[in-house]
Amino acid sequence: MKDKLLNLAFRYGAVVVIIGVIAFFSFRLPYFFTYGNLTDILGSITIVTFVAIGVTLSLVVDGFDLSVGSTVSLTTVGAASLMIWYEQPLWVVIIVPLILGAIIGLVNAFLIVKLRIPDLLATLAVMYIVGGIHKTYAAGYTIYNHMEFPDGTKAPGEMSAAFLQLGQGKWFGIPISAVLLIIAVALVHIFLTRTKYGRQMYVTGGNEEAARLSGIKVKRVRTLAYVASGVFAAIGGIIYASRVGSGQIDAGSPLLMESVAAVFVGFSVFGAGMPNVIGTFIGSVLIGVLVNGLTMMNLQYFTHDIVKGIVLVLALAVTFYVLNRSRT
Repeated sequence: MKDKLLNLAFRYGAVVVIIGVIAFFSFRLPYFFTYGNLTDILGSITIVTFVAIGVTLSLVVDGFDLSVGSTVSLTTVGAASLMIWYEQPLWVVIIVPLILGAIIGLVNAFLIVKLRIPDLLATLAVMYIVGGIHKTYAAGYTIYNHMEFPDGTKAPGEMSAAFLQLGQGKWFGIPISAVLLIIAVALVHIFLTRTKYGRQMYVTGGNEEAARLSGIKVKRVRTLAYVASGVFAAIGGIIYASRVGSGQIDAGSPLLMESVAAVFVGFSVFGAGMPNVIGTFIGSVLIGVLVNGLTMMNLQYFTHDIVKGIVLVLALAVTFYVLNRSRT
C-alpha cells in the first residue's frame, strides 16, 4: 500500500497539488477562479517558462545552462536599444536578439563540448561574462522611450505598438505571449517525443558513450541543445522587453532559479522522472498559481520564495525517493 501511494504521488502529485491549490484559493478568494485572473496567471508565467524550456533541453542531454538569466538580460537590453536608440524595424529587433541567444549557446557548447569544461563551470563563467557585457553596453542605465543620455541628448526612438503587442496584447482575453508559449510547448514536446532527433537527445543524455557507439553524433546533439537553450532564453528576453516597455539591466537575474524550479518540479509530473517540457510547463503553472494566490491574499512578497522552496523540496523528495527505490 505504501509503494502504491508513493507511485501515485510520483505520477500525479504535481497535478493533484495544482488542482488542490486552485480549489483552496478559489474558496478563500472570490476573484481567483475567474477567466480574467486565470489568463493573467498564464500570461505571468510565459517569460520564465520560455527560459525553463531552454534549461529543460540542456538537462535532456545531461547538461545544465546557468547562463540563461544573463541571456535574458542581454536580449532585453538589446531589443530595447535597437528600437529606442537606433530606431530599427520590428524584424531586426526580433532577429538580432535571437542571434545573440544562439551565439551564447554556441559559446557554451564550445567550452563544454570542445574544451570539455564541466557544464556548471562553463555556463557559470559565461553567465558572468554576458552579465558584464549587457551592463557595460547599457552603461548601467535602464533603456526607455526618449531617454536622456549623460550629455543631455535624448534617444530618438520609442517602443513600437506592434512590438508591445507581443508582451501586452491579448487575443480573446488570452495574452498573445501565452498563446505563443502553448504553441512552443506543443512543438518542443512533439520534437522530443516523436522525432528521431529528440530521441537522440534523450539517448545522449542517458548514456553519452552508448549513444556515440550507436552512431549518434553526440557533440552535434549537445551543441544544438545549448544553442536552443540560448534561443529560448532570448525569446524570454524579447517578451520581457515587450511586456515592461523598456530594457532593464539584470532583468533575467531572478528568472534562472525560477526556471530551474519549474524544470525540477516537472520531473515528478506523470512519473516522468526526467526533464520533459510538459512537466516544465505544469511546474511553471504550479508556481504561477501559488504566487498569484499568495499575492491576492496580501502575503508579503518575501514569503513567496519560502513556499516555492517547500514545493520544490516536496516534488524532488517524492521523485528521487521513488526512483531510488525502483533501482534497488
